[in-house]
Amino acid sequence: MPHRTLVGHFPRVDLLFSFGQFSMNFFIDLVRQLSRVCGVFASILIASAIVVVCQMVVLRYFLQESTVWQTDYVTYALVAATLIGSPYVLLIKGHVNVDLLPHYLSLPARKILAFVASICGLIFTILLAWKGYELFAEALEGGWVTDTIWELPLWIPYLSLPLGIGLLSLQYVADIMALMSGRDMPFAMDSHSSFEGE
Repeated sequence: MPHRTLVGHFPRVDLLFSFGQFSMNFFIDLVRQLSRVCGVFASILIASAIVVVCQMVVLRYFLQESTVWQTDYVTYALVAATLIGSPYVLLIKGHVNVDLLPHYLSLPARKILAFVASICGLIFTILLAWKGYELFAEALEGGWVTDTIWELPLWIPYLSLPLGIGLLSLQYVADIMALMSGRDMPFAMDSHSSFEGE
């Protein structure tokens, strides 16, 4: 007796399968859009840090005035840009990686390796986001401030850790879903084997 699948024979199963595909694609697209927004926000933070550095140079060297908040702002803006921009970097596969091993693996082996690497990354980012949230909550409840003249409440810069790494975790989930559904190739590589030539 030939093997039959439920999809294609029962309208309800077809509907559920279609809804599941739509939901997964919607989630992946939503997370990718959030990652792009994070990339834009990180760029704005870096640009603002550059402007503040220029303003600080003018104040200190041309107007002979002291600066109060500029050094703290630049430091925290660059750290926040790094953390909040990390989902976008994962989205475009911009993190540093060594692709020698995946280059010589078959497509199924590449998928397995990409899945294991993504799961490890997801576990790490979930733990880091959780610990970052604990640090943020402690700073908020304790009323921590910087030990500079500005006395910036520390929960503001600490918020970038759970926010950025939490969104990075969502990007890992979206990448895993795209990989498992066949929507994306592992390691942003073509599907052909390296032994087949270009």
